[in-house]
Amino acid sequence: MVPHPPLILPEIGKGTEQAIQSTIDAYRKAAEEIGSLKPDTIVVISPHQVMYADYFHISPGAGATGDFGQFGADEARFHVTYDTEFVEELCRQSEARELAAGTLGVRGSQDRRLDHGTMVPLSFVNQYLDQYLLVRVGLSGLPLAMHYRLGQCIQKTAELLNRNVVVIGSGDLSHRLKEDGPYGFQKEGPAYDSRIMDVMGRGAFGELLEFSEDFCEKAGECGHRSFTIMAGALDRLAVKGDMRSYEGPFGVGYGICTYQVSGMDPERDFLGQYERKEQKRLAALRAGEDAYVRLARMTIHTYVTTGKIPSTPEDLPPDLYRHRAGAFVSIREDGRLRGCIGTIQAVQDCLAEEIICNAVSACSRDPRFSPIEPKELDRLVISVDVLGEAEPIDSPEQLDVKRYGVIVTSGTRRGLLLPDLEGVDDVWQQIAIAKQKAGIGADEAVELERFPVIRHK
Repeated sequence: MVPHPPLILPEIGKGTEQAIQSTIDAYRKAAEEIGSLKPDTIVVISPHQVMYADYFHISPGAGATGDFGQFGADEARFHVTYDTEFVEELCRQSEARELAAGTLGVRGSQDRRLDHGTMVPLSFVNQYLDQYLLVRVGLSGLPLAMHYRLGQCIQKTAELLNRNVVVIGSGDLSHRLKEDGPYGFQKEGPAYDSRIMDVMGRGAFGELLEFSEDFCEKAGECGHRSFTIMAGALDRLAVKGDMRSYEGPFGVGYGICTYQVSGMDPERDFLGQYERKEQKRLAALRAGEDAYVRLARMTIHTYVTTGKIPSTPEDLPPDLYRHRAGAFVSIREDGRLRGCIGTIQAVQDCLAEEIICNAVSACSRDPRFSPIEPKELDRLVISVDVLGEAEPIDSPEQLDVKRYGVIVTSGTRRGLLLPDLEGVDDVWQQIAIAKQKAGIGADEAVELERFPVIRHK
């Protein structure tokens, strides 16, 4: 586990790198140990490699080149040779596990440029090792569990090919440690760094899967998914961990930890443990769902498995037949939004039909996501928001981010944001997101409306 600040290199830092001398010393020691291991293959996992929302890109071809020209040091040049056999087998292992990973992303010359998340670690490694093949893996917007699973595929590939492999999880920690740092300060920044160094220092890789998306985003972290893939590559293995260094003088956290395998340890089945815990949690949530959410879940299940919209059941609470209102159906999977569609005002003849219609749209027609597949159904967390009447307001002070949703209007453009959303902490943020959704500029004046919501879970 290593960071990748270009300024750590003297030709770029020009002296400023001395402020992270402990990081440099730890980096050199780790690189020296890599050299002594004489790996056949180095797998570098980088946040700055090609990245897709729903796909892990593994660099294809025979090799790649790169330099630090964008950082003012184009004399620092790299050429790497890829382990094509490893890449081919890794793609096969991913496909066998129904994992969206492979070489079908960016191709040709577009993918021949090495990113700094790859080159910084290699700058240190190359001081102690001159013969190795490289595999270059990117991240995705998929859940953390999927990243861990890709790491398991890396482990299996190394085993099948009998490769001596070093895996490098490249990534900085929080970018929000100081007011005068590159992204300012957020309290989640130092909290993330303290927590991640504790987890990685103990080698407690299962805890990586429990970091919430909102917490990581507020912290402005860079490497969490890289570290999770690396952890998956060490699944069920006994490891000797060593926390080498942590610094953050420039407002960005830099941490270095190393791990060496010492044998098998079936108890370190972190993904299995996490998934069993999640199954119990989701079963308890489903058992406590009210009639509104059960209706949405039944609709989603029916539509995803049969392609048909179910008829309105006859045993629902009376309000679902008598009442008309706008409603939103929200779907989350592994802590991430998976679909959300709704109506501001009633469109259907009753609320039950409104929920059925919007549940179908949320699981299959949200343009931000691919349609939900049958294998996902047991992992979904569903909520239904029933909207009250909207009323005009004169100022943002009349909003309450926990109690009221907001509607912003400018001409024919209209945007809505529900209340009490994870990561939305104040009314100005609520208004800004609603404007963004409507394509309204941040500085444009808008008319404001607020509406109450009853949220069913």
